[in-house]
Amino acid sequence: MSASKTTKSLYRIFSSKPISTPCRTKPSSTPSKPGSTKPTTRKTHDLLAQSFFDERDLTRFVENFKTLSDIPYFRSRQRIYEIAVLRLASAEKFSLIEEIIQHQKKYDNITSEGFAKRLICLYGKAGMFDHAFKLFDELPQLNCQRTLLSFNALLTACVQSKQFNKVEKLFRDMPLKLSIVPNVVTYNIVIQALCGTGSFDSAESMLGEMESNEVTPSLITFNTIMHGFYYNERFSDGERIWARMENSGIAPDIVSYNGKMQGLLNGGKISEAVELFEELQSRKLKPNLITYNFLIKAYCNDGNLEAAIRTYDLLLKKRYVPNRSTLETLIPFIYEKGDIDRALKLCKENVSVNCYIGVGTLQTVVNGLVKASRTEEAEKLLATSKLYAYYSQVKMPSEDSE
Repeated sequence: MSASKTTKSLYRIFSSKPISTPCRTKPSSTPSKPGSTKPTTRKTHDLLAQSFFDERDLTRFVENFKTLSDIPYFRSRQRIYEIAVLRLASAEKFSLIEEIIQHQKKYDNITSEGFAKRLICLYGKAGMFDHAFKLFDELPQLNCQRTLLSFNALLTACVQSKQFNKVEKLFRDMPLKLSIVPNVVTYNIVIQALCGTGSFDSAESMLGEMESNEVTPSLITFNTIMHGFYYNERFSDGERIWARMENSGIAPDIVSYNGKMQGLLNGGKISEAVELFEELQSRKLKPNLITYNFLIKAYCNDGNLEAAIRTYDLLLKKRYVPNRSTLETLIPFIYEKGDIDRALKLCKENVSVNCYIGVGTLQTVVNGLVKASRTEEAEKLLATSKLYAYYSQVKMPSEDSE
């Protein structure tokens, strides 16, 4: 995400009204002075927030974040915390992530398990499971009760950190220690971890354990296991889970169908994937962008340019916005088929609305235009693409040889 897009995203989040109870006190009409206990005004909030959004130096960024954390309203904005942590994680500034989260312990919110759960999950998003576990372990000393809520957050952090092998041990040991009973969410996280290690049969065996413990599997449970089988070319096993799901009285959703479609495509069964797409109409299920992307990929793999373009046009007609997966599949295929005009048109349409296209794909089209003696069009595409930071690496072919 570019700095400008991050700023706009954060500003929208911070400026939006939170879901909360009405204020019990009348806000001050003047900004609070340093050291004052009066509430900070909206104007002061915005000034602080703007400096936070615009800061490029990550050390100062963290200092601004800690300052803003003094405002209860700011601490309620979960998405801001997530974006801040992901920004620092992408820069591999893990000590600064720890500084932000450690700072939150000074507030009374830490006694709320919901707030503590958020912090545990933040560590997970940053891939810092050891820190997540340490925080979970400290909760009793912070006067925060540990229940299934924070335990499930701990398992989630473990999965997010890709430490799949630790999940099952935690699942076997911690509930007894804490006197808590796993629920369907707990089992779903464990199943996700098992699928992450490729232990699909063990994931399936969890269904029997759930039934023995009177925990009813959910649609998410079945989808996770089915996807594991479908994506790994075990289509018949995926179908067995599909039948078990329907026999349980749970109807498949579009996520289920997307998994099945992927399984068919992995097995080269393109016509069956198309039939499955058509079946959605009778099921009254609405295809989503992933569905259309799979279908476009199927047609491209089959060499059917007309059908791929027809599906793309349908995607637009249904008011979906193509993403990188859509364009990275379709544009190179169109170019390879010799339709450089259409490839250029797709590049121009999507770059102009800041829809990300890979540098390699853009470079291929630029090179093709130059090779076809359409240098002026190549330069215009290059100029448009360089308006966005993502495309600064795209060059005219002659520049690479200098």
